[in-house]
Amino acid sequence: MNCAKNAPPPAKLTLNLELQSRNTFGLEVVAERAYEITDSDQVPALMHEITQNQWKWHVLGSGSNVILPPVLSGATLLMNIAGQKLTQTEPDNAYLEVGAGVNWHELVKWTLDNDLPGLENLALIPGTVGAAPIQNIGAYGVEIGQYIDHVRAYDTNTNQFVSITNAECEFAYRDSIFKKNPNRFVVTQVIFKLPKVWQARVHYADLAAIASSNSTANPTPQVIFETVCTVRSKKLPDPKVIGNAGSFFQNPLVSANQYEALLAKFPKLVSYPDVGNQRKLAAGWLIDQCGLKGQRLGEVGVYEQQALVIVNHGKGTAADILDLAKIIQDKVQQQFGVTLEIEPNIL
Repeated sequence: MNCAKNAPPPAKLTLNLELQSRNTFGLEVVAERAYEITDSDQVPALMHEITQNQWKWHVLGSGSNVILPPVLSGATLLMNIAGQKLTQTEPDNAYLEVGAGVNWHELVKWTLDNDLPGLENLALIPGTVGAAPIQNIGAYGVEIGQYIDHVRAYDTNTNQFVSITNAECEFAYRDSIFKKNPNRFVVTQVIFKLPKVWQARVHYADLAAIASSNSTANPTPQVIFETVCTVRSKKLPDPKVIGNAGSFFQNPLVSANQYEALLAKFPKLVSYPDVGNQRKLAAGWLIDQCGLKGQRLGEVGVYEQQALVIVNHGKGTAADILDLAKIIQDKVQQQFGVTLEIEPNIL
């Protein structure tokens, strides 16, 4: 009996597709050739066509961590692979396979609804599951790389699907092998490894209060999830209301010596311990100290409630955003001698 999977229809093509609703900055963008990817098996034939025509290509999830130009030339792969399922359980771990097009926050809610905690600190981070390992998304002391077993992707160097182990992903702060090789892999599924013995992670200041509260001396995953949602909602603007890509700059890492020198000069310096002798500085605090919170440059500006966020007040463009980013970087460098790195991908 032939049990082979039926081939999916080719990826749907739309010419000159308007993408303003598919990037959280709300930038006016047109994709010359937009292909909707709903099945990983659509990728090989499409990549062959792209190679044959020598088109530029990009993968776009929900556009929550990108700065897009007015025209995306070549081929844009709209990643819409859906579905999540529990594939394996062991005494210590559960394994979860998730399509790259699944909404990240919806996945976090689903895991809690199905008694699979661990991802609750990463609640309300915008974007798709396929984008999560690329940036190694993180918040409140947790990075997604801690919970990924392996990633399935199409390797355009070898023209075949590969399973990339956690170690091979080369996860680091807001970094991975995928980010280092932006035109090599098309991520199609992410397989998570969730420990069955759950531990609350509430050492960050915004969450520590719930651990010390009498009513939540032993906070549950759901309590942490709800707290994270509340804190993020207060700090970060809703992209549906005002265009933004969340945190715009990475928190810079500095050596112990540089940290001590800065602390002597700026006693209220906000920082967190990191690996080795490094310290992670709060980029938002640095920007705020430069007097930039709430400042505008034409149609874009620094969010008035969180200096780490750049917002689009209306008709801003990628060039406007990058001009403002350069002003911020220069002022922080001048005042603190610290270089800020842009977090969103610039296409």
